[in-house]
Parts: sequence; C-alpha cells; structure tokens
Amino acid sequence: NSRATFIYKLFEQYFNNSVLDVGCFNAPLRSQLKGLSYTGIDIDGDPDLKINLEEQERLPFQDCSFELTICTEVLEHLNNLHSVFDELFRVTSKYLIISLPNSWCNARVKIERGNGDFLHYGLPTLKPLDRHKWFFNATHSIDFFCDAAPPGFRVKEIFAVEKNKFFLLKYFRKIRYPKMKYLNRYCHTVIALFERVNI
Repeated sequence: NSRATFIYKLFEQYFNNSVLDVGCFNAPLRSQLKGLSYTGIDIDGDPDLKINLEEQERLPFQDCSFELTICTEVLEHLNNLHSVFDELFRVTSKYLIISLPNSWCNARVKIERGNGDFLHYGLPTLKPLDRHKWFFNATHSIDFFCDAAPPGFRVKEIFAVEKNKFFLLKYFRKIRYPKMKYLNRYCHTVIALFERVNI
C-alpha cells in the first residue's frame, strides 16, 4: 500500500512502542513495524479487530493506550466524523497522525468540464458499500485540524501533499492561484501530526 509506505517514511521517527492504525483495511503497516505493538482496526479487510466506526460511540481502548495513533483517509467516510476524531485523541498518549483528502482537487476538472461523475460521490442506482460523507477542500482540513484539536494537544506539523509536477508548471500555477487557492486546486491530501503536551 503506497499510502501506508508514504506515511511510514514521512513519520518514521514517531513509530515507537505501540501503534493503533484506525481504518487499516489490510494492515500494510503491520509487516513494516516489526518489534512494535501494532493494532489495526477496520470494518473490512484484515484488521486485528473488526470495528464499525459508525456504530461505535467509544473505541474499545483505555485512555492513552497507544503512543502513536494513525488515521489516514478514513474520517471523510463517517457520518460521525467529529466523535471519532475526538476518540482518536482520547486513546493517544503521545502522537496522532490524521490525513484528509482534498475533495475539490479530484472534482475540480470534471465539474469544470461538465463531467460531474467522480469517485466516492454522485448518485448511483444501487446503494454503494462505501462513499465519502463530506465534501471539503484543503483550507477546510487545515482550519479543522488547527481549531478542533482538544486541550492538551498541539499541531506539531501539517503537510499539504500534491502530485509531482514539472517545476515551471507549479510556478505558473502558484502565480495564477496564490496561497490557499493553489492548495485547494492542486493539493491531494492534508496530513496533520498532533502531539500531546500535557504528559
């Protein structure tokens, strides 16, 4: 899984002792974290514990159970995004990594061209097994991460990740769409690293 590998390489220094991987699916991190205590949870795939996050009021773990908690590209699939977000902090003793997609980036070109059918949205004839429940951009994600973290945590780092593009193309795009307009158009994912500060 390329996303799991990317997250691991970006944050390798924070992978110590115990790790909770929320929405792990087939748990690709499990094989990379030899010697660490790893727990993966999801409703499908190959988790250590099968959990439907939309039916859980509380994760089945004690406060501060895991030194590192990871939740990548998961919250946007949940109606109860805010309560699961709060639970991630509750079970974390030190660090929390959360990523959210920039829905505007994937939808922008198709909407501009009149092709409004894009992954995770639309109105299919048959009820889909999975879909995004929220539609937000990079600005929304950054603001949410900065404002919604509970007391006792701080945002240590935020990354806006985009596909590699030719330097001059990026340069001219940044001139045409300054600052957050650029991120909302071209950033694919926003990743935040939170740190508990009241240990």
